[in-house]
Amino acid sequence: MTTVADHVISTLYAGGVSRIYGLPGDSLNGLTDAIRRAEGFSWEHVRHEETAGFAAAADAALTGRLAVCAGSCGPGNLHLINGLFDAQRSRVPVLAIAAHIPQSEIGSEYFQETHPQELFRECSVYCELVTTAESAPRVLGMAMRAAIAENGVAVVVVPGEVFLHKTDALVAPVLATHSITRPTDDELLRAATILNGSDKITVLAGAGAEGAHDDLVRLAATLQAPVVHALRGKEFVEYDNPYDVGMTGLLGFASGYKAIKEAEVLLMLGTDFPYRQFYPENAVVIQLDIRGRNIGRRTHVDLPLVGSVSDTLPALTPLLTPKSDRTHLDRSLRHYAKTRRRLDELAANDRDRTPIRPEHLAAVANRLAAEDAVFTVDVGSPVVWAARYLTMNGRRRLLGSFNHGTMACALPLAIGAQTVDRDRQVVAFAGDGGLTMLFGELITLSQNRLPVKVIVFNNSSLNFVELEMKAAGIVTFGTDLHNPDFAAVARSLGLFGRRVEQPGDLEAALTDAFAHDGPALIDVVTARQELSIPPAITVEQAKGFSLYAIRTIMAGRSDELLDLVSTNVARRILD
Repeated sequence: MTTVADHVISTLYAGGVSRIYGLPGDSLNGLTDAIRRAEGFSWEHVRHEETAGFAAAADAALTGRLAVCAGSCGPGNLHLINGLFDAQRSRVPVLAIAAHIPQSEIGSEYFQETHPQELFRECSVYCELVTTAESAPRVLGMAMRAAIAENGVAVVVVPGEVFLHKTDALVAPVLATHSITRPTDDELLRAATILNGSDKITVLAGAGAEGAHDDLVRLAATLQAPVVHALRGKEFVEYDNPYDVGMTGLLGFASGYKAIKEAEVLLMLGTDFPYRQFYPENAVVIQLDIRGRNIGRRTHVDLPLVGSVSDTLPALTPLLTPKSDRTHLDRSLRHYAKTRRRLDELAANDRDRTPIRPEHLAAVANRLAAEDAVFTVDVGSPVVWAARYLTMNGRRRLLGSFNHGTMACALPLAIGAQTVDRDRQVVAFAGDGGLTMLFGELITLSQNRLPVKVIVFNNSSLNFVELEMKAAGIVTFGTDLHNPDFAAVARSLGLFGRRVEQPGDLEAALTDAFAHDGPALIDVVTARQELSIPPAITVEQAKGFSLYAIRTIMAGRSDELLDLVSTNVARRILD
């Protein structure tokens, strides 16, 4: 007979899992000891359980397989919750093993007692308590199957002593299967009838287009339709796509916004794009999503279709009549080319002016990075520059907290991505606020010998929060960050570290960091007042900026307003 913990490790290994991310604790001793004794299985030690959740999410996103994290009882597994919310909203298969207090003490307000099943239920597709050694194999199997089948988080809560109980249960491998899921023939005919009847069709594609790139391009060619991508669809849609006209949304381009607003028919493919103000007002909308519950919750939908993009497009495209009218497409492509040229101009070295423009930093990093690099990005301003300046090519990957929108995700996601493949380049676009929130994980890079390249967008502020305040007409407050020399901190922790304050030093610093055989951090001092203007500005936002300007002057901070003008307006006049 073996212990429950031994059975857990054997079952995970049979299911294709070879590592668990986490932080040890006494209620996890049975599990970590089983890992110590297991061959071909590793404990990926991190400094904060939140990182374990993010790292497992990145692992699952890159491999397409189940990834696992663990936390000890009470505060230990509570720290997992932010990473698990992100994994759940990113729809990747993650199993969390949440250790619990001794079973006999549950309900007595024992030391570190919480109620994990209640706490994790909102961020999981399955969450159950193991009460006996006999029930453990069954609960574990159900959890693994739920995470894989539903692309979500499953949580198994185990009292610490149960890990040490004996079991003679046999290991049953958990096999992932793929089913074909598409609308019925009648529904496809209805969609084809709508699409065949219009010459102003725009496609909006998201993360659900993964694995369907070529079919998507064929569809766009048949319809002569511009393709707009949501942020999570960027890595799957925009490359090798002559019909791509950029993004829409708060981080997107005017061209993507315009292509959607001018459409007579909007075909939504695998996207739950959340911002209702960017949808067309009078278009006929067809929405295809593998999750029926998502259809129609953002905008009115005339034809709902349940199915995967990769299964549906090969069945839909043969029903379409090839179009020859390129008016809508060519207008959208011209607008995109104009928008792209302007964005590229903003990414040039601005006459060696300082601070360095974040657009320039992102563009140089994009040019120097490997063709198969994995980029991880913090929310806030780093994700803006990543969305606009990172070039996807079908081999690169882009990971971030694009649905959950949490700070501090770039570094822990990079830890998971680099753990999957230590020979693949992983580049983290970290905000100064996000990096310092989980600062201790720089030590994880050193201790685990993970050669992640961390690029810090150091503007000494919570930059995107400031932008939101300005748009709302509020004088910026509470957003200052008094930062150390991040490069010096990195060097003290055993990383390659370099600080860049002059544009002329940027390329050499990034080149050296990317070539370094080990973890590296480049601390780049970037412009604080750079505005990331959305493709459409509402009247309320325009009023907000006017109010912000007036109130800033009245608050005696006219120097801040002058810096804002100097950074954003003066350059455009000179150009």
